[in-house]
Amino acid sequence: MAVFEFTAEVWRWSARADQVWAFVSVPREASEQIEDLAEALPPAGFGAVRVRAAIGGSQWTTSVFPGGDGRYSLPVKKAVRVREGLELGDTAQVWIETVDV
Repeated sequence: MAVFEFTAEVWRWSARADQVWAFVSVPREASEQIEDLAEALPPAGFGAVRVRAAIGGSQWTTSVFPGGDGRYSLPVKKAVRVREGLELGDTAQVWIETVDV
């Protein structure tokens, strides 16, 4: 188990133009640590690693996903964005904790 805190911009995943899928990018150093921890896990779909996440007063369980830039991406649910008043392009203070490692 590892805990990471960071500030990141909320961005839109553009693969689905008809839907808004929002993410924040995990910093490179934290992503490298998560990748090292994930090597001990059974393979997961898309290379996902389960985490508990928090932004402001909102907490949820999800997974982070590796990206082509060597960083993991954390999906930010619409309910969280609404509750925390976050729009695409806003900066959020993020807390994540790996679950299965």
